[in-house]
Amino acid sequence: MNKKMGWRVMLAGLLAAQCGLAVAAQFSDQEVQRGAYLARAGDCVACHTAPGGKPFAGGLKMVMPMGAIYSSNITPDKTHGIGNYSFEQFDRAVRHGVAPGGKYLYPAMPYPSYARVTPQDMRALYAYFMQGVTPNPTPNRKPDMVWPMTIRLPLAIWNWLFVRDTVFKPDPKQSAQWNRGAYLVEGLGHCGACHTPRGLFFQEKALSANGPGGKLYLTGGTVEHWYASNLRSACLQKTLSAQDFALLLQTGSAQNYTVAGGMTEVIHHSTQHLDHEDLLAMGVYLKSLPSETSAQVAGTQPDPAAVQRGKALYDQHCVACHQPNGQGVPAAFPSLVANPSVQCINPTNAIHVILAGASTAVTASAPAPMVMPPFGAQLSDQQIADLVTYIRTSWGNAAEPVSAEQVKELRRAIASH
Repeated sequence: MNKKMGWRVMLAGLLAAQCGLAVAAQFSDQEVQRGAYLARAGDCVACHTAPGGKPFAGGLKMVMPMGAIYSSNITPDKTHGIGNYSFEQFDRAVRHGVAPGGKYLYPAMPYPSYARVTPQDMRALYAYFMQGVTPNPTPNRKPDMVWPMTIRLPLAIWNWLFVRDTVFKPDPKQSAQWNRGAYLVEGLGHCGACHTPRGLFFQEKALSANGPGGKLYLTGGTVEHWYASNLRSACLQKTLSAQDFALLLQTGSAQNYTVAGGMTEVIHHSTQHLDHEDLLAMGVYLKSLPSETSAQVAGTQPDPAAVQRGKALYDQHCVACHQPNGQGVPAAFPSLVANPSVQCINPTNAIHVILAGASTAVTASAPAPMVMPPFGAQLSDQQIADLVTYIRTSWGNAAEPVSAEQVKELRRAIASH
């Protein structure tokens, strides 16, 4: 009897091992590699990896209007990750925002954009996360919210109101290159999640340029006290060509424009790894979007005394890097002349950089970032307002002056984050 039981155990173990090998071998290397590329395009690692944590093991804190949530473990660990997900469950979570068991995900997960992803690409992503990612047993962390904000059923209503369950369909009137760019920008790239303004219920006011509210798509949004640029602004569209957009996504800098804030992480983790053809396609699509009819022109003239005070501060703190003429040093310190971040209607980024400092994107071509030191501790609100006003109204720049109250509000917001 014991011998029979032993043989049965051995046979069961052998069958289990064979089944395990069959599961492990169900995806081709090519499919897994394609999924890895698509995961890069979707920038999955950025949100699903905590500082100092293992890739895709979750735990990154994200502050939302109703409290803080933590990204989930999306490794194929069968206890704490997604190792037990079927493809259908994976697809429903990524594209519809509903996890197994009917658990609704918070819309910090950009599933309204991922709804555009094709079934073929979803299967490649599934192959990568099941077979190309190392399992990690990190437990998921519960949200830091108080009841009733922890009740997720209202998210079903939110999805019904604001999510369009529509896979991307190519526009026959456009080129294959344009359609590829639109697919990446609107779908996996989820550019609108940051660059489109949000409404009262945290919804993106538009999910594409052609859908409802399309005029608002990619017209700018606020993310962690940075301004995600209006990609359709006249100053940006005038400055950057399709090739420049591609270069910006690859390196973080093009013409007189250098990214800052969270966009440096997007470039580091995601867009620098994309093929040039895909980056150029995204540039072609972005360049095709209707832009504002005129560039930003200051309607309020700056106080001459404020400009003079700002010039004195510039000569003291900024001139060594950005030069007396504001032209900066190529490949080192960005020019402030005709710089969209400087001339943008919204002055948030110019103020933020001076208050808290910034660094350029870490890329394969520039592994050592250039760092802008913070001046928030050295300069008062009025001094920073004067300095930003001087930069925004000098060397041909013609943007609105900045007030000390604007600086004060942003300083307070950054300190409380």
